Amino acid sequence: MSRVLPRSLMAPAVVSLFLWMIVPLCMTLYFSMVHYNLMQPGEHTFAGLENFRYFVTDPDFGASILNTIWLLGAVILITVVLGVLLALLVNAPFPGRAVVRLLLISPFFVMPTANALLWKHMMMNPIYGIFAQVSEAFGLVPIDWLSDYPLLSVIIMVAWQWLPFACLIFITSLRPLAWMARTPCNVSGS
Repeated sequence: MSRVLPRSLMAPAVVSLFLWMIVPLCMTLYFSMVHYNLMQPGEHTFAGLENFRYFVTDPDFGASILNTIWLLGAVILITVVLGVLLALLVNAPFPGRAVVRLLLISPFFVMPTANALLWKHMMMNPIYGIFAQVSEAFGLVPIDWLSDYPLLSVIIMVAWQWLPFACLIFITSLRPLAWMARTPCNVSGS
């Protein structure tokens, strides 16, 4: 069969995805090389690598890199460990497994902005949040999470957002193993 037809049928999708990727990349490179002031949007003077030098020499640059590494490492560790544990937990057959799996992956469908507002106001608010209510029920002083532990708060929010995705990936990776265990191996020479 000719390879021209399948490639020509895939070409519009490939070109669209390529443009979807390359246009924002080019715009990012362009805006990183110019002086851009929101108060004067018509003026774009060329800056070259001056913007990069400004960020690298900024005293807060090192701390922001360290915070980013902590954020990524903690979120990846939490989502992988808890994702594997939850996937193993819901992999065994039990009544209502489909409903539990659906509820388990549902936080992944919450928009990140709504997720942040939910955690900020409903969970971590030191006056009326759920964590404050639980602390007061045990006679403890409520914690102002976002003021006292800002990085930990963001780690919790992002891990909660991405834990269902990790769990879904691990559930999916466990499925072929169960399928292969039930299916007899069919090896033929043709």
